Amino acid sequence: MKLKGFLGNKTVKNAGWIVGGRLVDKVLAFVVGILTARYLGPGNYGLIGYVTAYVTFFASLCNLGINSVIIKNFVDHPEEEGITIGTTLVLRGVSSLLSALMIVGIVFLVDKGDPTTVAVAALSSVGLLFQVFDTLKKWFQNRLQSKYAAIATVVAYLAMSCYKIILLATGQSVQWFAIATSVEHLVVAVFLLIAYKKNGGPGFHFSAFKARQLLSVSGSYILAGLMASVYASTDRLMLKQMLGEASVGYYTVAVSLSTMWVFVLEAVIDSMYPSVIRAYDQGRSAFQKSNRRLYALVLYGSLAVSVVICLLADPIVRILYGAAYLPTVMPLRIVVWYTAFSYLGVARNAWMVCENKQKYLKWLYLSAAIINVGLNWVMIPVMGASGAALASLITQIATTVVLPFMIPALRPNAKLMIEAACLRGVR
Repeated sequence: MKLKGFLGNKTVKNAGWIVGGRLVDKVLAFVVGILTARYLGPGNYGLIGYVTAYVTFFASLCNLGINSVIIKNFVDHPEEEGITIGTTLVLRGVSSLLSALMIVGIVFLVDKGDPTTVAVAALSSVGLLFQVFDTLKKWFQNRLQSKYAAIATVVAYLAMSCYKIILLATGQSVQWFAIATSVEHLVVAVFLLIAYKKNGGPGFHFSAFKARQLLSVSGSYILAGLMASVYASTDRLMLKQMLGEASVGYYTVAVSLSTMWVFVLEAVIDSMYPSVIRAYDQGRSAFQKSNRRLYALVLYGSLAVSVVICLLADPIVRILYGAAYLPTVMPLRIVVWYTAFSYLGVARNAWMVCENKQKYLKWLYLSAAIINVGLNWVMIPVMGASGAALASLITQIATTVVLPFMIPALRPNAKLMIEAACLRGVR
């Protein structure tokens, strides 16, 4: 079956723009990232990864869970797009400002006496304020016009890459590298706003009623996202406190290498998300088939890439990062299998929204956070960065497959994933 027949012409074209844009982004980020890692060394590169863990943790809180439900709101209330976006920008803007202040405060207390770490945290957290305009990507995604978001992101990555190259050429300190992500988000915000206006986007308006409506639906996603961030960030935070910055550097490189291609998965999920939601109104059979197709693409695409990376881990690290990063090889061979289960969890969000099962996410991710912290506490002292990688893998398997089978309301979705893995009801 041809891919266009499998997904639909417009979906494939939209995914093509997303993949093309993110391919350029990833190539630039990957090349500049390697140069940066070599220049900074495992210690300073690990410091950037450590602070990034804090930013990642709070980024989910800044989203307020709205990103998971906003497309359905566009579909259900197309006449309220301007109000929906305007309200979301205000809500996310307030939460981002508070989060940035909290990051600086926490790092100041935890790493007291380390002004470099505090400075890096302050500079890195500025990006949260500009990241709120990523909301506009959802508007383009709903209209299957992701090419505009792709172009904006490419321009932003070009700007950030040029910025980092200048830093490398002039031999600047780690603090200057910390603000690179903030530069990227600022440029993305500017170009998204320009593209939005040129494509007839409605004016932004805030509505207290819309705010309550969005938060009432997304409330479960706030805690779920926060708990997901706990086990996404715990590894680096605990590695730094227990073993030092260098171990964070090794682990950060392992994660970067294992996820360097996931923009393809993100493109597929982003492009199929609106179609899966619309299939819900076409009947149970169509809805289930759409979910199985999405899960099958995510699962088998991930496993195929994971096999290759696992087999070639040693030469990949040696050639790209040098001998100083060879301790990255074993964590990479473990954490690379994390991708399949992680993005199955992302793909599951469409089912969750349509079936109105969001309330179960908080228990699902709360359990996962507890499991991850416990596993890291036990495994990091014994296995170092490899222990953090194994803890992340086990946690993700539990969150995506094992725990849902233990919750009756989520069991049908877990069965859909198993059926997709067996390629049943996909074609």
